[in-house]
Amino acid sequence: MTRVRTSLAKRFSDHVRRYGGLEDGDTVVVGVSGGVDSVVLLHLLRFGVDRPRLRLVAAHVDHAMRPGSAADAAWVRGLGTSWGVEVRVVRLDPPPTTEAEARRRRYAFLEEVRLTCGARVSLTAHHADDQAETVLFRVLRGTGIRGLQGIRERRAPALWRPLLPFTRREISEHARATRLSWREDPTNRDPFVRNVIRHRMLPEAEERVAPGARRALAGLARRAREDEDAWRSLVPTLLEGAGLRREGGEASLDVEAFSRYGPAVRGRLLRHLARTLGGTLREAGTRSAVEFSSSGESGREVQLAGGLTLRRELARIVLARGRPERSVGALRIDGPGEGEARLDLGGASYRVRWTCERGEPGERHAEFALAGLHFPLEARAWAPGDRARLSYGSKKLKKLFLEARVPSGQRHRIPVLADATGAVLWVPDVVRSVDAPPEEDGEVLFISMTDADSD
Repeated sequence: MTRVRTSLAKRFSDHVRRYGGLEDGDTVVVGVSGGVDSVVLLHLLRFGVDRPRLRLVAAHVDHAMRPGSAADAAWVRGLGTSWGVEVRVVRLDPPPTTEAEARRRRYAFLEEVRLTCGARVSLTAHHADDQAETVLFRVLRGTGIRGLQGIRERRAPALWRPLLPFTRREISEHARATRLSWREDPTNRDPFVRNVIRHRMLPEAEERVAPGARRALAGLARRAREDEDAWRSLVPTLLEGAGLRREGGEASLDVEAFSRYGPAVRGRLLRHLARTLGGTLREAGTRSAVEFSSSGESGREVQLAGGLTLRRELARIVLARGRPERSVGALRIDGPGEGEARLDLGGASYRVRWTCERGEPGERHAEFALAGLHFPLEARAWAPGDRARLSYGSKKLKKLFLEARVPSGQRHRIPVLADATGAVLWVPDVVRSVDAPPEEDGEVLFISMTDADSD
């Protein structure tokens, strides 16, 4: 197949050159379902004009959730052979029971392929119409400004969505112009929430309410991201202007300087400080904290959710977490919520925090989809026979410790997070199972395990 020159091909190559950070010879993993979007993405990378010369690896997940899925996998293998692209396929066993679980396991496989083949990045074919659908879905669920950001073009640890600036119509026009073939997924017409938005609500909105509804929603996501990025860039300056001091596990502000900011700014700053302390301020807690910050008397305090305390000390207000409960040998997390505890294992001490608020990226933390968890969870020491489930099957922790070069004398000091069934979900710095990986618009449990002595 020769190089193709369409309007989309040129603009896509310019986008990849400008924002991809890719160089000739780089390895890239491309998620290919066989649908028109992913086939076009692979085609643009393989045959597009003026793009980097990449080693492409197509990754396909056979979810085994419907008849014909094995034929889709065979078709993708054939496409790879025809286009000279390596294809890696996994068939999920047991099959996922929900679309959310299928999505989580799909992302886990993409990351596994990326790591095993040494790729710089994994790509998926999300586009501007997917963005519009996501934003509308979140609006209907009552999201805040952060939720309006929709699908980010980049996602940790190394996922990129290079088609996000382009529409479904542009992608379909490219497919027709280059005479591509693809597989149609019959479940795209099933009455799932996303399909209702895609096939009913958005077309109706564009016909009867606003002809540019899709682009307007995608633009709303872009502006929300810009506003959130701008806010994050201002936070250090605003906190410095409010006389921020940090000592131990506390953060304090000068009352007079802090009160010069409007209530909305004070609320956002307090929520930010709460997250840095491992806590969460939701809407009601934020209102209480903002009111207290301007009217609380010296010596008074207010208890907030998640073990947070806001108190007034003369000319300063102090935000702090309560002293964590000490747990020796094992720590139990009974269900969704917020908490903190100290865990002692073999002479090592950890500060364990958990919340249903998404946390800031960092080391020694993990996010889990609430819908995929079996409570109670337990943080404990490793036990013989412990296994973690990976995308290709389960593996004993003993082997994983060996692969991670953890000395046998140190293994009893490393925390293991297991669920009510005994399945290992996470061992910091060693393994994260494929169970309950988070989805972008789903509820999560965020857990961190840090060295207690470093706080």
